[in-house]
Amino acid sequence: MAVGGCYFLPFLMIKSCWLQGSAGPSATADPQQEYAHSIRLDGDIILGGLFPVHARGERGLPCGELKKEKGIHRLEAMLFAIDLVNKDPQLLPNVTLGARVLDTCSRDTHALEQSLTFVQALIERDAGDVRCANGQTPVFAKPDKVAGVIGAAASSVSVMVANILRLFKIPQISYASTAPELSDNTRYDFFSRVVPPDSYQAQAMLDIVTAMGWNYVSTLASEGNYGESGVEAFMQISRESGGVCIAQSLKIPREPKEGAFDKLLLRLLETPNARAVVTFANEDDIRRLLDAVKRNNLTGHFLWVGSDSWGTKISPVLHQEPVAQGAVTILPKRASVHAFDRYFKSRSLANNRRNVWFAEFWEENFGCKLGTHGKKTGAARKCTGLEKVGRDSAYEQEGKVQFVMDAVYAMAHALDRLHRQLCAGYAGVCPRMANVDGRELLAHVRAVNFNGSAGTPVTFNENGDAPGRYDIFQYQIHEHSGPEYKVIGEWTNRLSLNMSALKFASSDSIGAPPPASRCSVPCGPGERKKVVKGVPCCWHCERCEGYRFLAGQFSCQPCPYEQRPDRNGSGCQPIPLARLEWRSPWALVPVLVAVMGISATAFVLATFVRYNDTPIVRASGREMSYVLLTGIFLCYAATFPMVAPPGVAVCSLRRVFLGLGMCFSYAALLTKTNRIHRIFARGKTAVAAPRFISPASQLLVTASLVGVQLVGVSAWFAALPPRALVDYGERRTPDPRRARGVLKCDISDLALICSLAYGMVLMVTCTVYAVKTRGVPETFNEAKPIGFTMYTTCIIWLAFIPIFFGTARSAERLIYRSTHPSTPPSSSQ
Repeated sequence: MAVGGCYFLPFLMIKSCWLQGSAGPSATADPQQEYAHSIRLDGDIILGGLFPVHARGERGLPCGELKKEKGIHRLEAMLFAIDLVNKDPQLLPNVTLGARVLDTCSRDTHALEQSLTFVQALIERDAGDVRCANGQTPVFAKPDKVAGVIGAAASSVSVMVANILRLFKIPQISYASTAPELSDNTRYDFFSRVVPPDSYQAQAMLDIVTAMGWNYVSTLASEGNYGESGVEAFMQISRESGGVCIAQSLKIPREPKEGAFDKLLLRLLETPNARAVVTFANEDDIRRLLDAVKRNNLTGHFLWVGSDSWGTKISPVLHQEPVAQGAVTILPKRASVHAFDRYFKSRSLANNRRNVWFAEFWEENFGCKLGTHGKKTGAARKCTGLEKVGRDSAYEQEGKVQFVMDAVYAMAHALDRLHRQLCAGYAGVCPRMANVDGRELLAHVRAVNFNGSAGTPVTFNENGDAPGRYDIFQYQIHEHSGPEYKVIGEWTNRLSLNMSALKFASSDSIGAPPPASRCSVPCGPGERKKVVKGVPCCWHCERCEGYRFLAGQFSCQPCPYEQRPDRNGSGCQPIPLARLEWRSPWALVPVLVAVMGISATAFVLATFVRYNDTPIVRASGREMSYVLLTGIFLCYAATFPMVAPPGVAVCSLRRVFLGLGMCFSYAALLTKTNRIHRIFARGKTAVAAPRFISPASQLLVTASLVGVQLVGVSAWFAALPPRALVDYGERRTPDPRRARGVLKCDISDLALICSLAYGMVLMVTCTVYAVKTRGVPETFNEAKPIGFTMYTTCIIWLAFIPIFFGTARSAERLIYRSTHPSTPPSSSQ
């Protein structure tokens, strides 16, 4: 700085004072001194650029060693893309793009300080507090007005810079930042990126882990937005899917101390079954991690799954190839830009003076020193300047070159759309575009749709994210060709993996099954996983008991009511039906009794018919006896529909026969006992005989009583038509293998009681009249047998009702139904 000059740097805005004619070695300060650590290209519209030209410095220094690929290759890709845009007559015609490129030194705080340069032109200056030593008016160095920013690389840097740029409405397009946090359009609304976010990458990595059959993995992240956000996205997706458990989630410190990586390995060994390690770490941390594995003789133990920060980089695996063997890595789909290769190989010290770091790159790339001002120390030889990239040094295009160029072109296309909108028919930058409105430009950025430098579409969604497209690689060592990253699949919304191309250190053959990374062995058929409390990756196997089947890995669900678990417990099958067969003892005994009863009834009926006109038959009440015999026959005949397989016809007969026989019997007996009671009761008070004691009258009264039963049964038919059903409750045993469904008629216990209730009323009424007629003369020998019959019938019914309704087994219930109490023949003889 010139003697007498002064610099004032609020917000890094440089205000300069020049003294004319002042004493000292120099009277004028170099205006370009401001740009000693940045690249500045003049143009009508200026684009900012943020690149990690240097690594993080150690021991308090902001910057460290030069990054040849991630720094210089990417930086040159931006300059090359700007050159192409400026030569394109269709894109921004008569408008020249310029650039202001800064070095982030791979540190977010340093990048934040540097990026304030981009907003200098938008901050109002006040010279009131600035005084030069000689009292002259200060002269301000005119800052460049940046329309948009390309970068940054690291997500942590992009987060810092995005918070500043959004305040001044400057659109930003990153070529490498993939943290999911940056997809938040409410916080980073001016941020876009041509690479997909880590939420897609995390899903792809989870699909890889699942395809390998690993369900117990650890995660390792570099401290910062990229690593922590990536691991958080992976853990969140794994929790939602439920198929992968996280054994440990470790973090690599931003400034790791000596022995830090050895301690990380010891932590990982605490869960030895979790051999798979998902890493979201930068290449420096990966290199030191693999070195620690080699140093601790753990080669082959861990199964690495690396994010795009590992990708296909050589530097992390250099000189430790066996440790990295089998590592599966992921990279956004990309292709080499051959035009950039030709451009970069043609760069030399003579034709690339605009890149202020190119001399340092030259020394680093060719291992030589440029005179006394070179930064290379200890170099044995001096650079000639005639060295050639790709001829005198190894060269491979850095993986993000394509995305850097796509980011520049995306900004150029957006500016072109804005230029056509504001400056239609105007050659060059019109006055309306002199001050580019950041929000208008952002709208055009989000609307771009073109084929990028590698021929792939470049688009953005509403959050400014690019679509997810990844290539899957595995680091393999072959006996003849040596180590290489081999493409084994791709991911575009779903995983496509060539399992036959896999090769791990534990197996010399290609296509062998991946080594295991599981806490517990898989459960057997019909067994669910019962997760150990506090250890979500481990489980005990528990069989699904009872009527439950295995519905998923972790749950048993009950089978439908009419089904039971199959043999292996993985599904359900119908419960077999149990029906009363004619050959069953439970059916043969009632049928035999019924046949005997019907035979006896038929014999008595035949006897009555044969001696129909004899005095003894007529004296016994011939008409009522026939009715009584009919009721007894119906009671015995009811056994057959009770035993027969249920159907509509059988169920209809069951309803009719259920109470009809009993109704016939008790109606006849009730009519008889009522007639006897009225005759003897009337004889005590009058000589004339009571009414309705003739045989015709008795038949009419009996028919009326039976008609009530028939009316009730008819109403039952109308209200609930008969049908057969399967009851799975009666034979639902604790052991599902013994469960059976019972085919039965749709007759509830309540309906059964209602059907029998009328017969019970007749029975009780008849019993009451039997008690009243107990005092008739002994010469009238019919009343006492009727009374005895009714007393015994009441006792039988008192025993029958609790037995019938308390029986659980369907076969037994059918027996009791078929042998319900009936009235035996009663005669005065």
